[in-house]
Amino acid sequence: MEKPHILQIGPYPEWDVERLEKQFEVHRYFEAQNKAAFVAECAYKIRGIATRGELGADKALIEALPNLEIISVYGVGFDAVDLDAAKAAGVRVTNTPDVLTGDVADLGVAMMLAASRGIIGAQDWVRSGNWQTKGGFPLQTRVFGKRVGVLGLGRIGYEVAQRCAGFDMDVAYCDLEPREFAKDWAFEPSAETLAERSDFLFVTLTGGPANKHVVDQKVIKALGPNGMLINVSRASNIDESALLDALEKKALGFACLDVFEGEPALNQRFVALDNVLLQPHHASGTFETRKAMGKLVFDNLLAQFEGSPLPTPVI
Repeated sequence: MEKPHILQIGPYPEWDVERLEKQFEVHRYFEAQNKAAFVAECAYKIRGIATRGELGADKALIEALPNLEIISVYGVGFDAVDLDAAKAAGVRVTNTPDVLTGDVADLGVAMMLAASRGIIGAQDWVRSGNWQTKGGFPLQTRVFGKRVGVLGLGRIGYEVAQRCAGFDMDVAYCDLEPREFAKDWAFEPSAETLAERSDFLFVTLTGGPANKHVVDQKVIKALGPNGMLINVSRASNIDESALLDALEKKALGFACLDVFEGEPALNQRFVALDNVLLQPHHASGTFETRKAMGKLVFDNLLAQFEGSPLPTPVI
């Protein structure tokens, strides 16, 4: 019996590739020089797409595959998948929630701690010999007891808030409505009011048009010159131009960023700043989580082709 044919949009770790190739006929879209010709050649064979959250699958690709049944996303975000086109074509969409939640929350809090206490600069201070020749490292800012705002109290936002509560921080959040499971934390009705009462503002919203530039110039101004912005969600949730302007003018104290517009070719204005902590979109970048994500991508594809319930359906 012929293996189901799938289209692999971007590279995966080798352990995932081995699993996929054992069960499916894999067509590597990301290696094709002429992608339109490549798709046209295999279009009628393709029953599934294996993609990544930031790569997704657009309307043109979905419509070019007449026998497509499922789009399996490696990542929790699926805003790069054209859900309307998928629905119209009767195509199922899945993602990999929960398995990366803890790691993303960990990195967000780690960035807050590293930036507040100047951990990277302090290490450089020691390695350069400045500790011996110039004395102690400049004083930094504490975290415990400070006010933290969590913009988007979904899975990741909740875990961020829990970790911050463990540092005796004053936790508040903004979401569509107050949450029953968050009675110990203050609810703020808007991103701007949340920023006003926060020393640290975490952005943990889902992506997509509804949340595009939710963190705009007004929110950044409300956070202020002593505030810190931490983004482990989607770059599109923040007005990057307004953020850069505020950082350059010191109208915002600091930003910790794991995501960027146009990544990995980020705006070089960020590189010139001394009040940002830059990370290469690796919040889920642990062996444990990436292996769990890859297994879910595989399990969703296999379930679809075997006629079983999908483990983690989006639609």
